[in-house]
Amino acid sequence: MDFVSPVLDIASRICNCVGDRADLLRRLPQNVISLRAEKDKLNNVYKDVKERVEREENLEKKKRTHVVDGWIGRAEAMEKEVNELLDRCDEENQKKCFGTCCPRNCRSSYKLAKMVREKMDAAAELQSEGSNFQVVAVPLPSPHVIERPLEEKPVVGLDSPFREVWRLLQDKQVGSIGIYGMGGVGKTTLLKKINNKFLQSSIKAFDIVIWVVVSRPTNLERVQETIRSRLQIPDDGWKGRQEDDKAAEICRILKTKKFVLLLDDIWEPLDLLRVGIPPSGDGNQSKIVFTTRSADVCQGMAAQSIKVECLEEKEAFSLFQAKVGEDTLNSHPDIPKLAEMVAKECKGLPLALIVIARAMASAETPEEWERNLQKLRLYPKDVAGTENDLFSVLAFSYDSLPDEATKSCFLYCSLFPEDYLIPSERLIQLWIGEGFLDEYDDIQEARNQGGEIIERLMHACLMEAAITNFSIERRYLKMHDVIRDMALWLACEKGKKKNKFVVKDGIGLIRAQEVDKWKDAQRIALWNDTSIEELRKPPCFPNMETLIGCMKSTFPSGFFTNMFVIRVLDFSNNKILELPAEIGNLATLQYLNLSDTRIKYLPIELKNLKKLRCLMLDGLFSLASLPSQIVSSLSSLLLFSMKPISSQSSMDEIMLLEELEQLEHINDISIVLTSIQSIQRLFESHKLRRSTTFLQVAHCKGVNQLQLSPSIKTLKLVKCDELEEVKIIHFEKQVVPSKFPNPECCFNRLLSVHIHTCKKLLNLNCLIHAPKLQYLLIVDFEVMEKVIEDERSEGSEIESGLSVFSRLIYLTLSNLPKLESIYGHVLPFPSLRQVTVLGCPRLKRLPFDSSTSMSKNLEEIRGDQEWWDGLEWEDQIIMHNLTPNFSSLTP
Repeated sequence: MDFVSPVLDIASRICNCVGDRADLLRRLPQNVISLRAEKDKLNNVYKDVKERVEREENLEKKKRTHVVDGWIGRAEAMEKEVNELLDRCDEENQKKCFGTCCPRNCRSSYKLAKMVREKMDAAAELQSEGSNFQVVAVPLPSPHVIERPLEEKPVVGLDSPFREVWRLLQDKQVGSIGIYGMGGVGKTTLLKKINNKFLQSSIKAFDIVIWVVVSRPTNLERVQETIRSRLQIPDDGWKGRQEDDKAAEICRILKTKKFVLLLDDIWEPLDLLRVGIPPSGDGNQSKIVFTTRSADVCQGMAAQSIKVECLEEKEAFSLFQAKVGEDTLNSHPDIPKLAEMVAKECKGLPLALIVIARAMASAETPEEWERNLQKLRLYPKDVAGTENDLFSVLAFSYDSLPDEATKSCFLYCSLFPEDYLIPSERLIQLWIGEGFLDEYDDIQEARNQGGEIIERLMHACLMEAAITNFSIERRYLKMHDVIRDMALWLACEKGKKKNKFVVKDGIGLIRAQEVDKWKDAQRIALWNDTSIEELRKPPCFPNMETLIGCMKSTFPSGFFTNMFVIRVLDFSNNKILELPAEIGNLATLQYLNLSDTRIKYLPIELKNLKKLRCLMLDGLFSLASLPSQIVSSLSSLLLFSMKPISSQSSMDEIMLLEELEQLEHINDISIVLTSIQSIQRLFESHKLRRSTTFLQVAHCKGVNQLQLSPSIKTLKLVKCDELEEVKIIHFEKQVVPSKFPNPECCFNRLLSVHIHTCKKLLNLNCLIHAPKLQYLLIVDFEVMEKVIEDERSEGSEIESGLSVFSRLIYLTLSNLPKLESIYGHVLPFPSLRQVTVLGCPRLKRLPFDSSTSMSKNLEEIRGDQEWWDGLEWEDQIIMHNLTPNFSSLTP
């Protein structure tokens, strides 16, 4: 019986096996149906995953994970395999015994049934895996630089600043570069060009270039977010972090990289440490480059500054042509010349060129071009696109000015004609007259504030210094024509009140009906060849505060009758012969400038101007006399100027000084004196001494010593043949020179000294006490041997290191036959720009040291070639460095 048990066991196992296989064969049709269902489910999951991947890859610029990519491949293979298996099942089903459900080949059918079961399980597993993907794609590795689109290719007119920026980017000593210039000049275009330069495969100097638009108002969180995105710092927890934590994370990553940070459109100094930018001196040679409209921002961020200027005429026209298009330019033979004239009106400002060119692109007749040219010259806002695309963009600079006073001063500049060179002194005086600087009771303080506003406007690229040969001492300003048009647009409330500011320049005769349109005007400026026809009745100007009438003709009778709120009348450089008596009735008038007119007499009615604060009577060479009691009646007068005067004038100088002394508020006097009695009267009065800022002493006999007060800004001495010495006094006490003189006992305000033909004047030792002196002119001295005798006992204690001539800009020495020395020691002359030496044969040495010869400010040394060749030098290097600056005046 022992053999029975194993046999039974084997039989049992065979039965079980046969039973399992039979069961699998029996379930095959149902499993085929289930496999089809699993395949469809897997296909749906596959489509969902594939759509997510493609969306994130295409829209979010991500890359699928390796796991997901492998799953997609397996799912696609699975679908193929299942389809093949299902086809075999269909074929096997067709091979069954006729009339039965039995397969013809049990072994083959069993294998097929087993494969169906396995594929069902595998498909279900794949389906489950695909349904549970949390992440299907991850961000691509960030490229080291992202290209910025440039509209103009090639970029016009930026080659020079581009080369300079690129040179500084390679300079290891430079960490921060500021690109500044007026709005629309091409700063952003330049920054894009720099960014795209890094795309070149040959440039691998930096790990990453980061571009951030800052704009206004500055949003530190937005700046940090842009940098975070570029550095691919994960989102996890970022939004919940504090600003300091974000900065720390940005800083941690940037310290591991050599980066270039490009910041576009900065309006105020940006605290880079608060953002998370490591200091540029950390040793990683990273760079920061930014654009701004303000030079102050460059200074505030300690950056090497580069100014972007407007285009030259040829470059400007090239850009204009490209934007107008060849079809338009070639549509008529006259159009190219007209296009050149239109382009010139934009004065090289790229934004203006582009906006105007787009407006002209469809103008295909000369008549259209002529009409638009006239609009540009008279009413630029009427040209399509100028308001929204040009003026509105430029106006951001105006909006960013710090206060209303500065904004008012800026808009005021639009009253001057196009291309006009504005004397800064006159501009500040007008601002004072308008009340823009009313917070300052002292005229000098107001002048200083006016100077600061000019600097502010220049740093904001809303004004610029003008180079002129008119006068080396007078500072001139100019305003770009497009900026001026924008200022007029703003002054006229963005064009809504067209005649709020009226400016007419050289337009000939103005008709009465045009004058009638000015009834709502606040400020009127009439210039050059402009005149007004006689009016039937006096016009009414109920809102007019300012009238600048610098014309070449007189005003119609009754023109000043109805000016109820007038503050400023400026008739300087007008050809008027007499002043209408009705001006004496302008009770609100605060500023009256009659300089450089042909007026012979002043009406006594001027004494009624009780609110007048500024009276300028310079250059009235035709004025016979100044009526008594006019000046003393001007009880509010702060500023009085009368220089120079005609040698034929019968002006009573002592009477004028006495009337000025009666004025309670006077604190700025410019005057010419011609007698010893007048000089004595001036210096007997503490008020007059303290208030006199400009003094010219001319043709004065009997004066051998002149004692001056520290308030003097400009001193002119002309033909004072007996004058031997000039000294400074303070509160009736003569200054005693010392090693460290009291600032109050110095000519701290003295900026300019002109001395002509003072035969006995031996020296100008008093200039040791003029640390701010900028202009010195000495002409026709017979006996002067030294300008400053610093070896004399009275000056022996003054060290050569004292700031003698440290602010001097221009020095002229002419016809001084005995002059041997300017100063006994060498000086750096850090501010010197121009030196002129003529007729000084004994002057063999110049007091220049090596720093003078290396100064970037020094532009020119002018003199006779023989004199230059005979100079003696302590150091030949100084001569070698200065020789390129020498200009021979020898015929």
